Amino acid sequence: MQCLILAGGLGTRMQPVTTTVVKALVPVRGRPFADHQLTWLAGLGVKRVVYAIGHMGDQIRDFVGSGERWDLDIAYSDEGDQGLGTGGAVRLAVDEGVLDGGFLVLYGDSYLDIDIKAVWEASGEGAFPLMSVFRNDGQWDASNAAYNNGRITRFEKGLNDPAGAGLDYIDYGLSVLNADVVRKHIPEGEPFDLAQVYRDLAQAGGLKGFEARSRFYEIGSPQGLADLEAHLQS
Repeated sequence: MQCLILAGGLGTRMQPVTTTVVKALVPVRGRPFADHQLTWLAGLGVKRVVYAIGHMGDQIRDFVGSGERWDLDIAYSDEGDQGLGTGGAVRLAVDEGVLDGGFLVLYGDSYLDIDIKAVWEASGEGAFPLMSVFRNDGQWDASNAAYNNGRITRFEKGLNDPAGAGLDYIDYGLSVLNADVVRKHIPEGEPFDLAQVYRDLAQAGGLKGFEARSRFYEIGSPQGLADLEAHLQS
């Protein structure tokens, strides 16, 4: 299994910490977050990781290196200061040839409790686009997905009344894409939001779903960081 980690964002909600430290390296219980995340991935069978980096990305290169300490093969796709967004970063990684076939997509601030191998198998080992979701009911953040019988039937971000639109689930932070889908749905060399890809796939009936049973953790906000530290301590 190979996994693309999206780690090129500015981390604005974590300022001032992320003014000098890239979000993926924010300390979590005395260790850079990337150490926790890569340890988790390696322990669940991922063999290759590609970091999509940008803002202060050299910090990630310097800490992570080639991945030997986690027994991982790690490569990089660097957008520099282009600001390509999540979708543009995925397209760049595919165009640069550091990814081929199917791959997992993980946000660089997510720490999850999910069976990665089961997610991979549910996608036909990368043959079909898939999004993992959690029954949220507006609890952790605004719900953005409708899930039924193994399919994401609708995906919309930013609605004023997600529950009224039948959106009770939330993107869990781990998805599966493949190079063919990326080239078809994401323009080359342009800023693009991955959420638009998921929205279009769901609308066309082409997005599988996998339901996670435990809440997600993330370090995208001070409260999220505090929750994760408490979780790891327990």
